[in-house]
Amino acid sequence: MIKPTPSDRPPNAPAPPPKADFDRRRAWLIAAMIVTFMIVNYADKSVLGLAAVPIMDELDISNSTYGMISSSFALLFSLSGLVVGFVSTRVSSRVLLVTMAALWAVAQLPVLFVASVPALVAGRVLLGAAEGPAASMSMHALYKWFPPDRRGLPSALQISGAALGTLIAAPVLTWLITAFGWRSAFAVLAVTSAVWSLAWWRVGHDGPYGHDRAAPDRAAHGAPGPGGPLRLPYRRLLLNGTVLGSIAGAFGASWALALSHAWLPAYLRTELDMTPGGAATLISGISAFSLVLLLGVSPLVDALSRRGLSGRWSSGAPQGVAVAVAGLAMAALPFVDARLPLLVLITMAFGAHAVVFPLHYMTAAAVVPPAQRGAVFGIVAATGTLPGLIAPYLTGRLLDSAPSPDAGYTQAFLLASAVMVTAALVALATIRPERDALRLGPAGRGQGVAPRASTSA
Repeated sequence: MIKPTPSDRPPNAPAPPPKADFDRRRAWLIAAMIVTFMIVNYADKSVLGLAAVPIMDELDISNSTYGMISSSFALLFSLSGLVVGFVSTRVSSRVLLVTMAALWAVAQLPVLFVASVPALVAGRVLLGAAEGPAASMSMHALYKWFPPDRRGLPSALQISGAALGTLIAAPVLTWLITAFGWRSAFAVLAVTSAVWSLAWWRVGHDGPYGHDRAAPDRAAHGAPGPGGPLRLPYRRLLLNGTVLGSIAGAFGASWALALSHAWLPAYLRTELDMTPGGAATLISGISAFSLVLLLGVSPLVDALSRRGLSGRWSSGAPQGVAVAVAGLAMAALPFVDARLPLLVLITMAFGAHAVVFPLHYMTAAAVVPPAQRGAVFGIVAATGTLPGLIAPYLTGRLLDSAPSPDAGYTQAFLLASAVMVTAALVALATIRPERDALRLGPAGRGQGVAPRASTSA
């Protein structure tokens, strides 16, 4: 067989990019490690809320003070996500993730020595700084091992680690808190984070899909090649509708998530008179519902994309609809007294938004050059998760200023609904991956969704 030579190609045709070999076994090992990473991540986030009542009783703190402690988690969360996003263009995912997990372990230690408000704040600030980049950088690490047409299920599994984290953490940490005191939960999480970091250092190498390998030299210098520029100004990337819509969807979903972590356990125990075990069971049920949605919707998005449905409808619309449904359920909570409908509404309000998190990364990746994906993921995560800084403290203030806790929760839920429905409408109106990829040119055709003109959404 005669091999073609460069002269056999048309004179102006670019050389085909080298193909990465998909190592299925190694890719799924990395996926399993990253799912575990996310489980630990969300267990760390959940522990303060699960221990809220005994902590508030022991330290004799007000709702506003507890809300401030909870919000302190987000003080550096967004900033660190932004900074590490840019660092990821130069530092391997292996180093970034092992450093994050090691810091998670350290962040749980202050309250084991001094149980006080300053110790809680210090631990939560450090934890937030170390967890700010976790979702975006672990997704970035995952994408390095899976080609574009195989990312739907791994993305869903990565985000499902969040649901699994709460699903597992709620009963296990509640048992530890009830049986051995709330400090024991912090100690167990410190050990768990340290063990994961050691395991990741051994197996967590970067995969072959981390960069546009067709022209690495051009990518490094931002120079145009035969297929167009491989990098774009961040201003152009961040101001296109698809990225802005992805941020809006994440913002609305994160508002519900912040309330879930900070105030849902306390609400269930103080307003619905649930036992610690009953509250943990309901929180686990909400997480199970989120998990079902994640494992069902994301593969469906992949299938719809392969069939040619545009990204607007296959991945953009589900984000807006999910946040809108959760927001409307949140608005209905204060006005329903019957137990079963109320539990259904709580499940929808705090669980339906979960599908947004894998999909907003997929839509952003559709219009971002691979070499800039980690940085943009960091920016999207940093802005989309700002509610973690606002919602817990604002809810505590509403509870302390309202004439009754019931009135305070009513105000908090209605405010959350307004934010979420607004964010949903923005996402529905602006996410247009194919349109924005064409506007940005060849470099804007990221590795998440192919432009409509070439294959499918």
